[in-house]
Amino acid sequence: MKSIAKELWFNTKNDREFINITPEVESALLESGIKEGLCLVNAMHITASVFINDDESGLHQDFDRWLEKLAPHEPVSSYRHNRGEENADAHMKRQIMGREVVVAVTGGKLHFGPWEQIFYGEFDGRRRKRVLVKIIGE
Repeated sequence: MKSIAKELWFNTKNDREFINITPEVESALLESGIKEGLCLVNAMHITASVFINDDESGLHQDFDRWLEKLAPHEPVSSYRHNRGEENADAHMKRQIMGREVVVAVTGGKLHFGPWEQIFYGEFDGRRRKRVLVKIIGE
């Protein structure tokens, strides 16, 4: 069995963004040479997320609006965590959207269901953050 680890780095222009990272993960898998195994994709920051869903038109705007209803940024004074910071909502949004995904590797390809793709969700952007891609198998 072998493994590789690769880091993807992001510095978003906005506080909240969703980025399709499937091509970068597929590139790491190709580089690894692994044909059968597992691929872990993990957000390495507590205010960012990795999740699997569709890249359908409007869906990410719907996610953004839905998350803002569940954990609104304003008023920042409503969160205890915001004494000194103003990103409590970002921590909560990450908790809802998840920390990581694991995708099976079959025949050297990510073994997705229909329409599935991997996304990086940023909830407290405008600074450099990373995602770990760890692939293990044969």
